[in-house]
Amino acid sequence: MLSSVWSFIKRHKRKFIFAGAFVGGVYLLGKYAQAKIQELQEREAVEYISQARRQLHFESNQRTCNMTVLSMLPTLREAIMHHLHSESLTALLKSKPANKVEIWEDLKIISFTRSIVAVYSACMLVVLLRVQLNIIGGYLYLDNSVTKNGTTPLAPPEVQQQYLSSIQHLLGDGLISLITVVKKAVQEVVGPVSLKQGLSLQELEQHVVRVRQLVEDRCVSYNRRPLSWYMMPDEENTLAAQASGLTGNDITTIKLLNETRDMLDSPDFNTVLNTCLSRGFSRFLDNIAEFFQPSQGDSTHCSSPDGLSHVSLPLAKIIPIANGQIHSICSEIPSHFVQKMNQSLRASLRETELNLKDPV
Repeated sequence: MLSSVWSFIKRHKRKFIFAGAFVGGVYLLGKYAQAKIQELQEREAVEYISQARRQLHFESNQRTCNMTVLSMLPTLREAIMHHLHSESLTALLKSKPANKVEIWEDLKIISFTRSIVAVYSACMLVVLLRVQLNIIGGYLYLDNSVTKNGTTPLAPPEVQQQYLSSIQHLLGDGLISLITVVKKAVQEVVGPVSLKQGLSLQELEQHVVRVRQLVEDRCVSYNRRPLSWYMMPDEENTLAAQASGLTGNDITTIKLLNETRDMLDSPDFNTVLNTCLSRGFSRFLDNIAEFFQPSQGDSTHCSSPDGLSHVSLPLAKIIPIANGQIHSICSEIPSHFVQKMNQSLRASLRETELNLKDPV
């Protein structure tokens, strides 16, 4: 029995060798394919988890941006009202002084100046804080990924505080410079308009557009930089100006500030800022439009879609309306103004946040 089996194997030895090699090859190939499929699945799972973590980090960072902006708007409002204090003029008018016309002229300039400055600075605050917090968020994301093995954080708390404190330029020297330029433009555009002259919404919008043109043209002319100059000081006015004694944290802060300047000077950033400003001034005019209502007896204008274009108010009546807009623009309570800014920025800066290059 065994001899016959052995002789059968010997006669078909070549076939058995080929069959064994084939079966073994199929088995090894199956194992290899199984290992590759498992590796691919693990890689996809890791990538999915990484994307989910990035998305969660991004959403959390956006909520932080929104809360930070709302918490700083009252500070911005107080700073503007401190430099453009119209309340003292309105108090004088109530006492019926002899120089009533002169006080009204001053109130006209201050009212329009502080409303326009409020729109500019609020938009700048929203955009700048989001850029800064997104940059910090990118470093924190890398810290959470890299420092698990105990390495030094890329952005320690001291650096974050030092870096974010640069926002004080917008609330200080930057704001004062912006007020100076806007006030001069308002004096040129609105100054010659008589207090008794009636203005329609369209005419008022034309005056605002003209003020914007003067402000933004002069910003480039004087500073040779766009509006970003009001948001961050020049490089020589920062820590980079120190010739010696820089610590590691100082160097990291300078790096963050330079990254921010590069972003603020980019064409994409200026496109985003201009979009925000357009929406901001549109909202400002919409708020004023609520006070331009056709008279009840004017049924023709009331029924017309363009009825408001026929309504005009004396400039003296528009002044207190414009004067009070700062409380709507710089309100810490969530408003349409801040929501409009956040909506336009959210989509524009998502890619920047999710694709921050490795700063190491």
